[in-house]
Amino acid sequence: MHLPAKSATFAAVMYVVSIDKQEINQMPVVTFPGRIHIIDAISQVKSAVAALRSSSIAGFDTETRPNFKRGERHKVALLQLSTNTDAFLIRLNKTGIPTPLKQYLEDPDIIKVGLSTTDDFHQLTGLCDVHPAGFVELQQLVKEYNITDMSLQKIYAILFQQKISKGQQLTNWEAPTLTEAQQRYAAIDAWACMRIYQHLQAGAFIPEQSPYWHELVEEQ
Repeated sequence: MHLPAKSATFAAVMYVVSIDKQEINQMPVVTFPGRIHIIDAISQVKSAVAALRSSSIAGFDTETRPNFKRGERHKVALLQLSTNTDAFLIRLNKTGIPTPLKQYLEDPDIIKVGLSTTDDFHQLTGLCDVHPAGFVELQQLVKEYNITDMSLQKIYAILFQQKISKGQQLTNWEAPTLTEAQQRYAAIDAWACMRIYQHLQAGAFIPEQSPYWHELVEEQ
């Protein structure tokens, strides 16, 4: 009588960079170092875009009013674009996407850095026929550095040992006036994307030297 052979189990060992949520909670909270500009009228968009064009790079993000009721859907309310010194919070629920902003988003020569941008693009195309170009997706970029965490908060903490507070994420982005806390949160999310990209591109992060570099064993 022949018994079936037991299948062999192999352990694949790899090294990754990842961080625990508890470690992040012990870190100092990030503050935005620049100026915040609220753009809530179509007449303000052209000058905001002109200021953004003075920089070859910007961080990018969007915010949408959260859905708390079944079947409830909201359009994207806020578009954040940040340089090293200035964050422009464009209230799309009031301005829409005028031509200067559409042309900026479609300009392949200006680098726009974001995270989970596919979702953002889907939201924006719900407002107008925009074809984003010149974008860098951080979730793809960080894989080149063995970073396995995909959230902005975790990536930022790994690189800078600071915490991005998410306390304002589920607030009303269609409110008549954005609170100072909402403004800071929105500005930081866009600015942090750009800062991560610049840090990695400058060669300032070496995975093997990170305190969050560790062995990962997977059974196969």
